[in-house]
Amino acid sequence: MNEFISAGLIGVSLGAQYALLALGFTLIFGILGVVNFAHGGFYVAGGYIAYGFVSHLGVPYVIAVLLATLATGAIGYLFELFLVERIVEDHLATLMLTLGLYLTMSTGVLVAFGPESPQFQFPISGSLQIGKFHLPIENIVVLSICLLAIATVYLLMYKTDFGRALRALADDRQVAAAQGLRPRLLFPLAFGVACGLAGLTGALVTPILSLAPHVGDPVLATSFLIVILGGLGSIGGATIAAFLVGLVEAYSSVYLGGSKGALALFVLVLIVLVVRPSGLFGREVRGA
Repeated sequence: MNEFISAGLIGVSLGAQYALLALGFTLIFGILGVVNFAHGGFYVAGGYIAYGFVSHLGVPYVIAVLLATLATGAIGYLFELFLVERIVEDHLATLMLTLGLYLTMSTGVLVAFGPESPQFQFPISGSLQIGKFHLPIENIVVLSICLLAIATVYLLMYKTDFGRALRALADDRQVAAAQGLRPRLLFPLAFGVACGLAGLTGALVTPILSLAPHVGDPVLATSFLIVILGGLGSIGGATIAAFLVGLVEAYSSVYLGGSKGALALFVLVLIVLVVRPSGLFGREVRGA
């Protein structure tokens, strides 16, 4: 029983991390209609930016995480403003452009920091005992920050004029533009927010897991899987699917083992897509 509950706690922690990544991915697709293949690159960039501030400049970790979030958000904003915006209606071109950015970012990190994983550790260690359970403190901190960030995204999207404008543009860009909304102003901001979420996740998670130039590959694959499972363009669907994937990954790893666990996850996705081809909460959106 203790093993079952412990695996569930790990699954919830993984789900919160995946949700933060998937929210950024689905925001870009749902609002701009762009499949952002550079999403994993922003995750890596967030980790390395935080590492650089902490290890080379002596900046406190909390400040380094904030700076990494702002830096990746700014890069995403400029990338959309000067490159993606020019071809935003050409989905194949934006796909190739974002893939090229990811390869550029990965290669740049490899040249700057080398292929080896740097010694980047979470500043807090130890465990918290609750009854018979021992919970790693770093996982509790990361889970709390991820949940706070997820709540902030929901407030931004559903309780502010900015979020309502973005959702209006996602539903019908032409009608929203005719009502006075400015896609060329709002799209870069949305792209920057999404990339900042990926950078925040990287800065938080890589000290616990690992930091290397190509750790963005599985991140991109997982984000894409979650968005498909939840339903393309659905913020709520991506969040629920992320926690579902986290729980399945945790329980399957404990009871089935690594390779069988990965197989169980893909079987789950196949079953859901057979029953609901549009995903758990899918709705009709612009095709990519």
